[in-house]
Amino acid sequence: MSSNDQQLIRGMGLLQATAANMLEMIGIGPFITIPLIIAAMGGPQAMIGWLLGAVISMCDGLVWAELGAAMPGSGGSYHYLQQAYGPSRLGRLMSYLFIWQTVCSAPFSIASGAVGFAKYAGFFSSSLITTGGELSVFGKLLAAGLCLAVTALLYRDIHSVGRLSVVMWAVVLLTVGWALVAGLMNFQPRLAFDFPPDAFKLSTGFFMGLGVASLNAVYDYGGYNNVCLFAGEVKKPERIVPRAILLSIGAVVAIYLTMTITIIGVVPWREAMHSQAIVADFIQRIYGSKAASVMTVLILWTTFASIFAVMLGYSRVPYAAAADGRFFKPFAQLHPTKHFPTFSLLLIGISSALACWFDLAWLITALIVIQIIARDIAQVFAVTLIRRLRPEIKRPFKMWLYPAPSLIALAGWIYILGANGLKFIFLGIGLMAVGIVTYLWQASAKAEWPFAAATTKMYGSSSDRS
Repeated sequence: MSSNDQQLIRGMGLLQATAANMLEMIGIGPFITIPLIIAAMGGPQAMIGWLLGAVISMCDGLVWAELGAAMPGSGGSYHYLQQAYGPSRLGRLMSYLFIWQTVCSAPFSIASGAVGFAKYAGFFSSSLITTGGELSVFGKLLAAGLCLAVTALLYRDIHSVGRLSVVMWAVVLLTVGWALVAGLMNFQPRLAFDFPPDAFKLSTGFFMGLGVASLNAVYDYGGYNNVCLFAGEVKKPERIVPRAILLSIGAVVAIYLTMTITIIGVVPWREAMHSQAIVADFIQRIYGSKAASVMTVLILWTTFASIFAVMLGYSRVPYAAAADGRFFKPFAQLHPTKHFPTFSLLLIGISSALACWFDLAWLITALIVIQIIARDIAQVFAVTLIRRLRPEIKRPFKMWLYPAPSLIALAGWIYILGANGLKFIFLGIGLMAVGIVTYLWQASAKAEWPFAAATTKMYGSSSDRS
């Protein structure tokens, strides 16, 4: 643990930690993915995708909980992978690849929200959407412009950013709350449970569709690991970190399941799966076009807030590594007076604008596949490596029923990879291969592993193990 970690004040209790997690998790996701999840399964049985995504997320959450409680406030995945795979050897490469995948996948994450924004804006202007349901050139320009606008808004000191964040998240919660209440008050079971013939036939198509639906659900649940990033400020992390993760996943699962089932209890699922602005269409059926316009404005604001928060977080990750001498020097550049990472922010913002030329399903799939290949599978093994090879690292929280959650998470990640196409797997592997080449280039210049002059043990000296 670094001296900075030791100076952190552990002032966050369970309520605050869970709330912080949920604020990260609840964003644009369900507003743009509900049609994708329904279409993947071809009916209300898409709820199984939400549930499977929840099981994978909970098991993966226990992976994060054990690692986060053992190394609270020490850099998240960057530090976990470094320590698990050997801080003086392979761990250097693994932690570098985490930063590399962050830089590569961040534009896909941000662009997915921007594309969703443009699709909802199509509720007001049909020129933004083609007859095939994809964004027109004007729609893509709007999405790209939004990424650049958020970049400009973040080009300021962190105190101003914090004040903006509070206002934005208040609107997010209002939007989700309205959708839930409206759905519960107008729910029609005959529409919600209108299963097609052979809805539960266990065919190849069923399992492939379930894999696609689960990937989109995992995208929506993303953020349950947020508490691990500030675990150094949490009281009794061995208890609160795992509880905050599981409670936030449970609460968000309930919210998303309720929202989805009540929406198709108002809008027939055969129409919902083709909707470009599903929640706006849902509100229009209940309250009319004026209310739908208000909801669309709220969703646009919610999307904007989500992009704002995601870009803020992503821009800091490569900066921290570069400032520590572990990534390319330009990423360590700070604004001379306002002290925020300029190069990192501008690169991610501009890359996100360019990524808006891909369609929504492609962006979400690429994002999740890259994260699984570069981070999630590696962290599953990290738990076992630390248990077996790093006994000096104290583990105040031990994963329940170990190794079952690790194995379930690993199986879930492999299943999602297999169900979503080889082209995305090759994309993820290709990006990691390029990352390995750039690491070796840097390591050669710095005479670091595997080019270090002196041979070191896999887990280095005792000073490396803190």
